[in-house]
Amino acid sequence: MIYIRRRFLHIAGAALALPAIARICDAQPSQGGLKLNQLLRADLQRQGQMVQETMVNLLEMAPSASAPWHMHPGAQEIIFVVEGKLVVEVEGEGSREVTSGATALISAETPHLVRNASAQATARTLVIHSRADKETPFLVVLKKPA
Repeated sequence: MIYIRRRFLHIAGAALALPAIARICDAQPSQGGLKLNQLLRADLQRQGQMVQETMVNLLEMAPSASAPWHMHPGAQEIIFVVEGKLVVEVEGEGSREVTSGATALISAETPHLVRNASAQATARTLVIHSRADKETPFLVVLKKPA
């Protein structure tokens, strides 16, 4: 009896929800609707295609501030500049400027540094790390001149 009542409630709920779902799916986006812009799509690099953890951080860098040379063992890094301008220097690839709305992709195990290119404005960035092993250190500071 309980099974029949539960089954009836599931069917009745679906019958009520389906017309609403159909209207939502058929709706056209309005002028003020959502807009999804893909910023980056890339395969994992140097991680055996496995992710145990993804971390998303908001990093605010004071004018002229710089992170030291470092690397992330088993963690690919994606930097999305929300506001300002960064210089991203990757060992073996040189440096490049990353402006507001742009991304930088840094492979796992790759030494790099990031610095705020502006002497006047704070830079705000979204930093995403895809980690293959949560047990390894998140960050290793390297002995390189900045």
